[in-house]
Amino acid sequence: MNNAYFHFAEPKNETVLSYAPGTHERKALHQAVSELKSHARDIPMYIGGKEIRTGKKKEIHPPHETAHLLGHFHEGDASHVHQAIDAAMAAHESWAAMPWEHRASIFIKAADLLATKYRFKMNAATMLGQSKNAFQAEIDSACELIDFLRFNVHFLSQVYNQQPISTQGFHNRMEYRPLEGFVLAVTPFNFSAIGGNLPTAPAMCGNTVVWKCANTQIYSASVFMEILIEAGLPHGVINLVYAPGPVIGEICYKHHDFAGVHFTGSTGVFQSMWKSIGENIARYKSYPRIVGETGGKDFVFVHPTANADAVVAGLARGAFEYQGQKCSAASRAYLPSNLADEIKEKLLAELKTMKMGIVDDFTNFINAVIDEKSFDNLVKYIDAVKGSDEAKIIAGGRYDKTLGYYIEPTVIETTDPTYVTMCEELFGPILTIHVYESDNWIQMLDVVDTTSPYALTGAIFAQDRYAIDFMTKKLVNAAGNFYINDKPTGAVVGQQPFGGARASGTNDKAGSILNLYRWLSARTIKETFVPVTNYRYSFHEAD
Repeated sequence: MNNAYFHFAEPKNETVLSYAPGTHERKALHQAVSELKSHARDIPMYIGGKEIRTGKKKEIHPPHETAHLLGHFHEGDASHVHQAIDAAMAAHESWAAMPWEHRASIFIKAADLLATKYRFKMNAATMLGQSKNAFQAEIDSACELIDFLRFNVHFLSQVYNQQPISTQGFHNRMEYRPLEGFVLAVTPFNFSAIGGNLPTAPAMCGNTVVWKCANTQIYSASVFMEILIEAGLPHGVINLVYAPGPVIGEICYKHHDFAGVHFTGSTGVFQSMWKSIGENIARYKSYPRIVGETGGKDFVFVHPTANADAVVAGLARGAFEYQGQKCSAASRAYLPSNLADEIKEKLLAELKTMKMGIVDDFTNFINAVIDEKSFDNLVKYIDAVKGSDEAKIIAGGRYDKTLGYYIEPTVIETTDPTYVTMCEELFGPILTIHVYESDNWIQMLDVVDTTSPYALTGAIFAQDRYAIDFMTKKLVNAAGNFYINDKPTGAVVGQQPFGGARASGTNDKAGSILNLYRWLSARTIKETFVPVTNYRYSFHEAD
């Protein structure tokens, strides 16, 4: 029986632990990494509350230590996709009918478990499976994922409290129903927090979910499923399957009960999804919700009045943290001629201090790129520069996959602002810079705005407030997340809602109330207390 309005206060962002020498968390994380490395995990799919093992095992190796076996996952096929859909639909009615405070309690408990009991295991799994250093794992698989869970509960409680006005004699109210069908969540390798948020945001709203994570994120995704199960998530609400992406798409996009997709990944895959959904539009009960974030070619534009040291720090972190494998990573930079030499000299000096190696050694700033396919693709770009008349490598450029997929932080300088590495998303530790004449900074803004089809993140550095105002207006559509005197990475839930437009996605702003509206279907109810008993209005009467 519900006889009260339940309040979920705005939470505080989870505190980022330092992992500094001598701290408790440093010791605990080292221990968690060692423990996970000490035995090979056998990772099942999770369908309808059951652990599904197919016997078709695929090995999982750390990208930075490819000789080490972390474990195996059990690959699924079309039959498991159908089972996951059936399980989601079987759970839909009871999950949608569960009182909101009970649904919310599950995800708040999951956040608390992640913040305490599972923090170091989840971080260790992300470090090993996705080759993140301790700090990058902490801000991702601990803090950001905790924030997504807690803030989404708060945001959704705000949605449920938004009600229409009622005049005398009537009562108007709004219900926020889950979508009619199942939601497909497709998640990438680079953020465990995205892997957790994309299925749980729709689930929180009363939807049931089929979750397909990248194979290179299965190791940490399975730990998050352990957390959700311990938190009390009912069977069938979120079903994690490891079938090939094309198989999942072929089945889900033709299914009568398909209600929406929550996606982060490449533009090409997302556009293919959209096309398939459009081709099958007549099959569905309702028009599916299509929510996607698809990458970027993120810029840093430096004004002639910028603080050079701030630019250097912004580029060093923005381009090379997590090996540049962030959708928001600084990938192209525009330096004014009056500051270019100073910025380049200081940036190259900083790069020489960046240690590269395994995640177990916390002094390493750079680890490995995610897999051999990514490594080989990045190497092609680096090698092409070596034979180019328009570009040159001024730092890094070396690579080796003997022990792991290692690529040095690389800086390319080009005389052509439309050179290929200024235009195409690389998703690796490669930054391309172009030096422009300081007096031409206004004209260069058009180049910044039109070089790339993406519009995810971007940063400007300047001390002239008139220039900041001008650039903010001029680049109004160039980035969904726009940074002034800061790197273009590091959006925090509740502080900088994340997403971009153009080729970067639907800009539905993960980490805000806006995203949750996409997983709800509103119903307006009007109740009349004393109904009229005939059709006549007073204006019909004769004078």
